Amino acid sequence: MVAIIATSFVQYGFAQTDHAGHQTRDVALLPLYYNIKDALVSGDAKLAASKSQEFVKAVNSTDAKVINETNKKALLEHAGKLAKSKDLKSEREHFAGLSTSMITLAKASKLSAEPVYQMYCPMKKSNWLSSEKAVKNPYYGSAMLTCGNVVETIK
Repeated sequence: MVAIIATSFVQYGFAQTDHAGHQTRDVALLPLYYNIKDALVSGDAKLAASKSQEFVKAVNSTDAKVINETNKKALLEHAGKLAKSKDLKSEREHFAGLSTSMITLAKASKLSAEPVYQMYCPMKKSNWLSSEKAVKNPYYGSAMLTCGNVVETIK
């Protein structure tokens, strides 16, 4: 009887550790996404591609319980194209698709203890996520850095 109870507690302990591990990997996607956004804001195509490769690796190592297969496929499609591109204009196009998938994920799971701001660019007619309320537009960079506004705060 003692062995059964002890085994239950040990398995429960492993389940907690495992779950915490999934949460940690899940939360890591948002900072990696922000790195891509920041590279696009600064107009650095090479850095955006490099950060997209890191994002792809993180998505691939994230458990299916954290990201459903449909959203995972969409994230990988857009981030993968972004990672292979060397052209800033093309990267910004793929970032719009990546952002749509990230917004879906952010609304379905808690990706951050901090508020996540959903921004909208009326010129591009696309959204993106940010960790701050100040607008730094990844679609136009320095040409239209402050174009856009906060449309939703995801908590």
